Amino acid sequence: MSSSERPDSPYLVIAAEIRARITSGELRPGDRAPSIRQIVQRWGVAVATATRVTATLRDEGLVETKVGSGTVVSTPGNRKRAAVARPSPEPRRPVSAEGALHRKQVLRKAIEVADLEGLDAVSMRRLAVALGTAPMSLYRHVANKDELLTRMADEAFSELDLPEPGSRGWRAELELHARQQWQLCRRHLWLPRTVSFTRPVFAPNMMAQTEWVLRALDGLGLPLTVRMREALTLHALVLTMAMSVAEEVEAEQNTGVSHNGWQVAQRARARDLLDSGRFPLLAAVPGDTAANLDELFEYGLARHLDGFAVLVAQTSRK
Repeated sequence: MSSSERPDSPYLVIAAEIRARITSGELRPGDRAPSIRQIVQRWGVAVATATRVTATLRDEGLVETKVGSGTVVSTPGNRKRAAVARPSPEPRRPVSAEGALHRKQVLRKAIEVADLEGLDAVSMRRLAVALGTAPMSLYRHVANKDELLTRMADEAFSELDLPEPGSRGWRAELELHARQQWQLCRRHLWLPRTVSFTRPVFAPNMMAQTEWVLRALDGLGLPLTVRMREALTLHALVLTMAMSVAEEVEAEQNTGVSHNGWQVAQRARARDLLDSGRFPLLAAVPGDTAANLDELFEYGLARHLDGFAVLVAQTSRK
């Protein structure tokens, strides 16, 4: 705590309450700690405040983030290691030229934080803690959080390594492109939230994806406007489905209830409605039809491309 911070600052009060629950044994090692969203809802604070609570507890070694589990209470051994590794409160020394941060380092660390803790956890302060530097040093690389998110998304899209288009046929090309983007969004669940279709950003790696689709559709006689709309529609299909994946993972982390557990809890309500006779067709649908999002993505991709194939055929006959 800095000298300018009061001990009754909201984030310190909330952190103290959660800390007490951990040290008393109410929350045991491996138990889920309150998530950022739960802190916001329970204490009525802003996301930034909730993020600071989690960062404070993490810096003390009391909680840690695990993929698929969210924020959990650390084991005593991890707490000791965190206490030893915790930076001293001495003023920071200037970073030497050899140790200066590069923009790519900043972006990869920000992506790591978002992958583990969610997009709401990404802030200049949280990123500075993760990098072991002062928050102000980050502004040499990004002007603000909006630019940080844009550059994070663009850095994530640089992971895609699409081959030269044109040799596989337009449908195989679009399937390859969509599936690679689907897997990218599966790795980075936060990614769909950073993409806008109404206010697109000029980011080279993201623009390269659109350019690739335009080239894959070259030679079909389609106007460039149609090819552009297809590139955006294909991208939207991937992102919309990926948002559902992200929401399910987030729901499991926030509630501790798996999708199967949620279905069991809803079974009585579902049975009441489906057995009422009002929805005979829905009642006949197997219960797990929409549960597998990978299968639903493949179905949506196939049906979309079936429809686009009709347009391609009509154009070729003109």
